[in-house]
Amino acid sequence: MTQDTGRTTHFGFETIAEDEKAGRVHGVFTNVASKYDVMNDAMSLGIHRLWKDAMLDWLAPRPGQRLLDVAGGTGDIAFRFLARAPEAHATVCDMTEGMLVAGRQRAEAENLSDRLDWVVGDAMALPFEDGSFDTYTISFGIRNVTRIPDALAEAHRVLRPGGRLMVLEFSQLPNPLMQKAYDLYSFNVIPPMGQAIAGDRDSYQYLVESIRQFPDQDRFAGMIVDAGFANVKYRNLSFGIAALHSGWKI
Repeated sequence: MTQDTGRTTHFGFETIAEDEKAGRVHGVFTNVASKYDVMNDAMSLGIHRLWKDAMLDWLAPRPGQRLLDVAGGTGDIAFRFLARAPEAHATVCDMTEGMLVAGRQRAEAENLSDRLDWVVGDAMALPFEDGSFDTYTISFGIRNVTRIPDALAEAHRVLRPGGRLMVLEFSQLPNPLMQKAYDLYSFNVIPPMGQAIAGDRDSYQYLVESIRQFPDQDRFAGMIVDAGFANVKYRNLSFGIAALHSGWKI
């Protein structure tokens, strides 16, 4: 039974009790776990792979680093990190067990199990000690967190001094006409595609709505600064369809 705190948040375009959101998001990703990677390719025409490569290029992993990838799902970012950083170790933390199971199977197939940990956990209350990691990444996940400032505060806590935060998230196009065209694609193509490929229209309707609810680039950069990070910068990808945000724990 959830406890009613009286606070509300959004679930896509729907206003719900704050205590309900985590369960609703968990349901979405449990439903789509088996088709998640396939749908990412279909929705973005494969461009999400280029965005993730750009993320790793800017992150520049180094040998021996410890990565925490939150909302890491099937481990896509973690696998890319380990491929670039010999003797590094990655921990994938996600609230959805089904996503982690799919990633663990992939790790076993690629003989990476000894360099990867899979942990069920909440981005707002991470089950790790202070200063445990050199790098914190979250890719297309922070917009699903109930209280984003809490997640950013946790990211700051678990990073060591000198550690780096890197966020990849859908964002807003600065050109209104381009944004309108992208909205038409998102709302008219992606939910039917979710039905056709994953058998789940409603989950993908939520996902496109959640993108529109997420703060724009400057507002989100301000939230990262408020969490205590320094040297905060962002880079637009594909004209702002997505954006990379970087910050350092000094």
